[in-house]
Amino acid sequence: MDKARKEYIRSCEVSELLTVELGGYEQKILIEGKTKNLPVVICLHGGPGSPVPFSVGCRGLFPEWTQKAIMVFWDQLGCGINNRLIDDSFKTENFVDMTCDLVNFVKEKFPKNKLFLFGVSWGSILSLQSALRIPEKLDGVFVYGQVLKNLFFNGEVTSAFEGAPEKVIKQVNKILETGVDCEDKILNKNLKTLYKLLSKYTNAYTNKNAAPAPIGKIIKGLMQSPDYKFRDFMAVVKNGYAKNISLLREHLNSDLSPRLSELKVKYLMLQGDTDIVTSTANVLKAVESCGNKNVTVKVVKNSGHMPSSEAMEECFKTLLQFVQ
Repeated sequence: MDKARKEYIRSCEVSELLTVELGGYEQKILIEGKTKNLPVVICLHGGPGSPVPFSVGCRGLFPEWTQKAIMVFWDQLGCGINNRLIDDSFKTENFVDMTCDLVNFVKEKFPKNKLFLFGVSWGSILSLQSALRIPEKLDGVFVYGQVLKNLFFNGEVTSAFEGAPEKVIKQVNKILETGVDCEDKILNKNLKTLYKLLSKYTNAYTNKNAAPAPIGKIIKGLMQSPDYKFRDFMAVVKNGYAKNISLLREHLNSDLSPRLSELKVKYLMLQGDTDIVTSTANVLKAVESCGNKNVTVKVVKNSGHMPSSEAMEECFKTLLQFVQ
């Protein structure tokens, strides 16, 4: 860890690794902010099981964020510093329970500060369901890549491969025709294949016309974390979600669109314009039809489901405006 990062950590009024009970499991969280009176933002990462870029291992790594807000970083149970087996007995509801416990803990610790959720992809599911359950504890929710319905299995995925080789088109069509009600082994294989093909032939995940987010710099920062052991760093990628299929099935079969009308807190969604994984077109239609003034959406150009470098900057700028 370099000198500048060490000095910044020492300069923060809030910079601590805590162990808290979430959903019945003891878990570690990192809380960091330049001063104690800033708005508080709880980060809910994607995956499930992908704690990048914001994780417990990033103490001192994002001063541009922690100078403006007290950031709460949580490696959700099953990955990173909280790695353990997530078998098929785990449901989305278990992680919503954990999220709500975390909100309650942070609210008790910072009772006078405004409190927000920042969810990405899978984290947007936890954000939405937690905001519905305990709206009185939150001042707002901000998400990138909202998961609502038709994850992967939608007409946009089919049309995105129109210029691909015929062999690839047939492969994609077969996966979509097989659907989500097949055996676990087949579904898992199909989703991995579809991810590879979408990444290679489309802008669904990363937009090839935009500069990628600086993931290499972030990974290096996690390797040098004062809070991570090597096993924690390895569990950022290879972790307890490796064989879980229950959570994937829930995502693929759920439709959260009707629940937007029930939200009682400010709920802002950023969507990449080429995101067809968590379809931006679906999100725009859902926001328009929900009739809820609390719910808004903003489309980021040249960005897919995984934010580009420009989209990361847009997230930062928009989040600051949102919480302040």
